[in-house]
Amino acid sequence: QVQLVESGGGLVQTGDSLRLSCAASEITFGAYSMGWFRQAPGKRREFVAAISRSGSSSYYLDSVKGRFTISRDNAKNTVSLQMNSLKPEDTAVYYCAASSRNGISKEESDYGYWGQGTQVTISS
Repeated sequence: QVQLVESGGGLVQTGDSLRLSCAASEITFGAYSMGWFRQAPGKRREFVAAISRSGSSSYYLDSVKGRFTISRDNAKNTVSLQMNSLKPEDTAVYYCAASSRNGISKEESDYGYWGQGTQVTISS
């Protein structure tokens, strides 16, 4: 059974950094592009970042470009999201997801496996 387990969330202040990690198991990790999504209270889940199977390509939500960096380690079956210069509007539950489609996608429907989420709260 495929499992994606996120970690690294927490409560930090505006301007601080956090690094989220997602560990995948029971999956041929290198055959999947990986994404991070987030859902704030009362809002729909939205795409944050995605990375290709090899890690050579990535794509970001405009509002996080220059602040967030997605990376992956195919030897360790992990994908990470480094988040710098955090803002209160980044507060959300963050989910990692795996997609078997070619290329990089920002569409939720392209991701077949999801983690349970980790809470990120930014205080002002």
